[in-house]
Amino acid sequence: MGLMDLLQQAAGMLGSNPEQHFDQVAQQAPTDVVGKGLADAFKSDQTPPFAQMVAQLFANSTPEQRATMLNQLLATVGTGALSQAAGGALGNVLAPGASQVTGEQASQLTPDQVQQIAAHAEQSHPGVIDQLGSFYAQHPTLVKTLGGAALAIVLAKMKDHLQG
Repeated sequence: MGLMDLLQQAAGMLGSNPEQHFDQVAQQAPTDVVGKGLADAFKSDQTPPFAQMVAQLFANSTPEQRATMLNQLLATVGTGALSQAAGGALGNVLAPGASQVTGEQASQLTPDQVQQIAAHAEQSHPGVIDQLGSFYAQHPTLVKTLGGAALAIVLAKMKDHLQG
């Protein structure tokens, strides 16, 4: 069964086990298509706000995934711009002069702090949504923690991209 067939099937069965449909599609879809679908879901008014979804993904991530995601935000938006977000939480875990966080440092942040950091990053640089879509596309098991409703939107957006 081809990728478009899987997406068509998933669209027809959105109420039944979107996690399983997402698994099947994510195994066959190019990572960039999954990333675009995720980014569009992050931007959708049918899903929770971007920052809230990032906080949820952060809460379910490994320390390494947390650090990589935060380092992407830092590289895109800049250490200075983000170090003051969330009451300076990120600045407090970064070593003086550092521009990257470790898994251990990332684990010192709470999902609420990360939500504030992500909201600040989105305001400063809206393109960060697309970058995090690409990042999370590489972690489909983690994406499934967003829940069925969000996954249904991701699948629908992926189908839109493929139909083009």
